[in-house]
Amino acid sequence: MMTDRDDVEIRPARTEDAAAISECVTAAYKTYIARLGKPPRPMLDDYKDVIQQHRVFALTEATRIIGILVLVIQRQTLLVDNVAVDPDHQGRGYGRKLMALAEEEARRLGFTAITLYTNERMTENIELYNKLGYRELGRKTEQGYDRVYMQKSLLEEPS
Repeated sequence: MMTDRDDVEIRPARTEDAAAISECVTAAYKTYIARLGKPPRPMLDDYKDVIQQHRVFALTEATRIIGILVLVIQRQTLLVDNVAVDPDHQGRGYGRKLMALAEEEARRLGFTAITLYTNERMTENIELYNKLGYRELGRKTEQGYDRVYMQKSLLEEPS
């Protein structure tokens, strides 16, 4: 468990967190519905299933979930499938903390790279991931979404 301020921590998600996680994801992604013309894919996930199948972390303030991180173990990389912070808590560095945790987990699991994707219309995300050291691998349309895949090598020392 990582703690930040007195009442903010990151902990593994539990099945009973699914509804609160879904609410957090909806709040974080609803701003993109108009831009994409449909709900972003993370809004459609069943978080009970996601928690059971993948590594999910909850960023909590007191008892409220204000951010989430979903990691999917793949053959040669760890995939950041979803990172979201409630809009009322954005701009405080929590997204970066969740991304740092993702990189720590990837290293702990023995991966030399970490991968993520975002929608090509979420240009601010692409810009942020570039600043965090991720480089574009390619673009493809999957499940009706135009995705930009990015990867970061974990061979260098963390900065």
